[in-house]
Parts: sequence; C-alpha cells; structure tokens
Amino acid sequence: MFEKLKQKLKKVVERITKKTTEEVPVEAPTEKPVEIPPEAPVEAVPEISPEVKPEAPPKVPVEVEPEAPTKALPAPQKVAPKVTLPAPEAPPAKPKILPPAKLQVLRRVVARIARRELTPADVEDVIWELQVGLLESDVAVPVSDKIIDRTKELLMGRKLGLTEDPKKLVEEILRQAIREVLSTEKKVNVFELIRAKHAKGEPAVFVFLGINGHGKTTTVAKFAKYIVDHGYKPILAAADTFRAAGIEQLEIHAERLGLEVVKQRRGADAAAVAFDAIAHAKAKGFDVVLIDTAGRMQTDVNLMDEMKKIVRVSKPDLKIFIGDALTGNDAVEQAATFDKAVGIDGSILCKMDADARGGAALSITQVTGKPILFLGTGQDYKDLIEFDPDFLLKALFSD
Repeated sequence: MFEKLKQKLKKVVERITKKTTEEVPVEAPTEKPVEIPPEAPVEAVPEISPEVKPEAPPKVPVEVEPEAPTKALPAPQKVAPKVTLPAPEAPPAKPKILPPAKLQVLRRVVARIARRELTPADVEDVIWELQVGLLESDVAVPVSDKIIDRTKELLMGRKLGLTEDPKKLVEEILRQAIREVLSTEKKVNVFELIRAKHAKGEPAVFVFLGINGHGKTTTVAKFAKYIVDHGYKPILAAADTFRAAGIEQLEIHAERLGLEVVKQRRGADAAAVAFDAIAHAKAKGFDVVLIDTAGRMQTDVNLMDEMKKIVRVSKPDLKIFIGDALTGNDAVEQAATFDKAVGIDGSILCKMDADARGGAALSITQVTGKPILFLGTGQDYKDLIEFDPDFLLKALFSD
C-alpha cells in the first residue's frame, strides 16, 4: 500500500537526517603554527629557608697590639653551621602548540555533540523533492502545499540533542504534518447516530452516492456486514434503478448476508424506493436503512438532480461518498462536486489495498472538510475497516 509515496518519504527522511548530522565545516588555519622548543632548564638560586637567618661571613682577625692590662679582650664570635638545601627540580617544558589536525578533531566533536540547526538552504532541495513526490502521488496541490509548509515550520531551526535519533525525529515531523491534513474538526460516529435515532423509535438512514463503476454497491454490502457484526439490524434499499442488473447485484449480496431488500422494477423512481424502504423499516423495527443509489458522473445534470431528490425525500442522517482510491485526484474532485451538490458528511475509500500512491487518502479530507469514515481493503465482506490516521501513517513509514 502506498509504495511509491512510501519510497519518496524514505528518501526525504534519509536526506534530512544526513543534513542534521553533517559535521560543521572547519576552516584551515591561515598560518602554519610554529612549534616552540622547550627552554633549557636554568639553574635555580638556592632558596634559604625562612627559619634560618643568614649571618654575615666571619671577619678575618686582625692583630691588635695589646693594650693595658686594665682592658679585657673581646669574646670570640660564633660561626653558624652551614645549611645544605636540596637542589630544586627543573621547571617543566612548555607544551607545544596543538597542530591543526587536532584542532579540527576537537571542533568536530563539539559539532557532533551540539548537532546542527537546519537552515532554509539546508532543506530547500529536500523540500522540493518532497513536493514533487507528493504531486506524483496524486496529492492535491493545496494539500501538498499545506504538508510542505508545516514540514518547513517544524524543521527550521530545529537542533538535535545528544540523545535524539535524527531519523526518528525527521519521521515524526513528517508524521505530524501528514496527520494534520488527515484530521478534521467534524467527527462522525455511526453507532451514536444509530442509537440516537433508535431512542426516538426511528431507523437511522444512510445514503450512499458516487461515480458508477467504483465499487459502490459492494461497499454498501460490506457496510451492512459491519453493522450486523455490531449487533444492529439493517435493511437495504435498491434505489439504483438506472443501471442494468443493479437491483439484482444488491439482491445477491443481501442473500449472502441474510438481509432483506426493498426494491421496485428497473426504471422506477429512485426516491420512491428510498421512501418505501424507510416506511418498511419503521413498521418492522429495523435499526438502519442503507440506500444504494445509481452511480453517476458529477457532470450528469439529470442524475445529479435525481440525487438531490433522493436526499430531499429520505432526509438521511448521513450522506456518504464512495470513491475509488486508485483514481487519485479524480476521486477528490468527485467528492468535492458531490459535496457542493448535496453536502456529503463523510467518505469511504475502496481499493486501498491496491493503491500505490495514496493521493486520494491524503487529499479528500482537506479538500471536502469531511472525514474519511471507512477504508475498503479487499474483496471480502469483512474487508472494511474504520478509518484511523495511524493506519495510513504506519503504511507510509513502515520498513
């Protein structure tokens, strides 16, 4: 699933990761440092301990003529003993100047610890590659621009910490940008609607609409199975009276699932079939009415007017657009046109298991402002899953 877009996102993650961990360029020194040889040790003057006071050297005795016996001779002076001090250690040699290679190593270590802040110049080419990848995957231009702008905003000036994994951080930034385009303010809970109508003694009414040939009738059958698995009792309305064998196809699905179908002849008024199905559901105590309508191109004025009439008569609780994910941007344009004509409440995208691009899934929510409700992921009745943005994100970023 989404293999093409997945590979593009991987390349973007790898390139941004590489830029966040690039070493800061170090300028080579302009002058070659001069090595200073260690100075020769200088003989130190012996220091005299402060406790021993130096005395003057002894005077040479001078012969003096004896004086009269009345005067006494001076007492001989005492000479202090000679103190021998240990020779001082030679001073350590001065260190040599650090060579340029060592300086560069230290600067690289500092750069690795601090990492790099990404600048606009760093990510410009990578962002361009991401934008091209999104457009090649049929992501609508406004949606692509929103993802790009949000990614730039989250990346610029971001500095990685020592313990952060660059690849994981870049992936998380892309995840956040994509998650935001998959989210809408409007939330739809199918079972809350059913319970609310049941409390009033009425069935919930869901109308399914879309382009012919996109798997609408099969998706209605899958949705019916989903309702049954959650303990509710649906009834099907074969309001596709335009297409040959449209009624028979729904009858076959209903027989396989053990469900009841309200139908009329081919060419009958589709709005009348919907009205009869709702009345029957009220009388028999069904929980949900699922109305299958004829597929129609958004440019077919007559069939679009018929769609408006079905909606006006049935007053549905949900108007659900069913699109083919493989058609990419076309599915988005179709959903937008149906939304403008009758006001859809949500979308179901089928054939997601075969979609290698993912453009419709990433775009339809932002373009219509309405959430994706379910995804069709296979041919069996059980292959309908409730939409979760993390499901798409996991498919995009899984190894």
